[in-house]
Amino acid sequence: MHALVLEKAAQLCLRDIDIPEPMGTRDVRIGICTVGVCGSDVHYYQHGRIGPFVVKAPMVLGHEASGVIIEVGSGVTHLKVGDRVCMEPGIPDPNHRATKLGMYNLDPSVRFWATPPVHGVLRPTVVHPADFTFRLPDNVSFAEGAIVEPLAVGMHAANKAQVKPGDIAVVIGAGPIGMVTTLAALAAGCSRIIVSDVQPPKLAKVATLGPVTVVNAAEQDLSAVVEEVTEGWGADIVFEASGNSKAGLEVFQLVCPGGRVVFIGMPGEPLPYDVVGAQVKEARVEHVFRYAHVYPRALALMGSGKINVKPLITDTFPFADSLQAFDFATKMPPSSVKVQIELT
Repeated sequence: MHALVLEKAAQLCLRDIDIPEPMGTRDVRIGICTVGVCGSDVHYYQHGRIGPFVVKAPMVLGHEASGVIIEVGSGVTHLKVGDRVCMEPGIPDPNHRATKLGMYNLDPSVRFWATPPVHGVLRPTVVHPADFTFRLPDNVSFAEGAIVEPLAVGMHAANKAQVKPGDIAVVIGAGPIGMVTTLAALAAGCSRIIVSDVQPPKLAKVATLGPVTVVNAAEQDLSAVVEEVTEGWGADIVFEASGNSKAGLEVFQLVCPGGRVVFIGMPGEPLPYDVVGAQVKEARVEHVFRYAHVYPRALALMGSGKINVKPLITDTFPFADSLQAFDFATKMPPSSVKVQIELT
């Protein structure tokens, strides 16, 4: 099949590649319609590796996807040919202890699209387990369906934070993950979100998502804004979505006594950690790695109109222009949020 193949760092190619994918009884074959370009895809393109995951052989990129079912296994009863779907890209080992405990995102043997050596889905079709394939609501487009994957990260973070109705939260970082976390936290019941970043175009975009107060961290003191908005108490929740070391150190200055801090962003190096700052507030600290058990709820919220991801879709390329799409994604202007590639 014709696919977008990462040959090695800095070398992409649209070419034919043989990917044998036999159908199991609990599998479906999906014709791919839309694929989002994730920061991890770009990182593999630029560097050929992310931490211990190294591209050692040609690999198809892409893991944020939606499409149409074109074939179903004999044991699949809840999906049918013609269903519009999105797919959770990680396939865990059902026998692993983490999976049995419901934490399948923490299975170290999970096979995750576009994570070496597993091929991604910037290609015409893919075979995928029906249990990790989800029907799109009628009013949710393929483009929106391809954003469910990053939205799932924000949903998982909001779940970890145990949002209560009326909570005030801080989101540090207004990139794609910061924006989906903002949407998820608002849908979960937050009454206001304070979002901090250094890029005015991204702050302007996130300000349109709901009751959001934006803070340009290059010009304003985030702590002072949080103190003013919360009348000196502090934020109920702080989501660290930037991966910035300095921001990671400041989270306990922003959170209220007994509040929650959720680390989402992945720093390039170990963070300094203010243990005393956390202790004196008895702050509860959570971390997220991908997500688990959130796709159905994310789709339900999108279908009901409680979450609108359309403003995040800023740049769309046809499959034939995939190389240009990735070159664009490596130097995206601050006004861009999510690049997507349309296959059909």
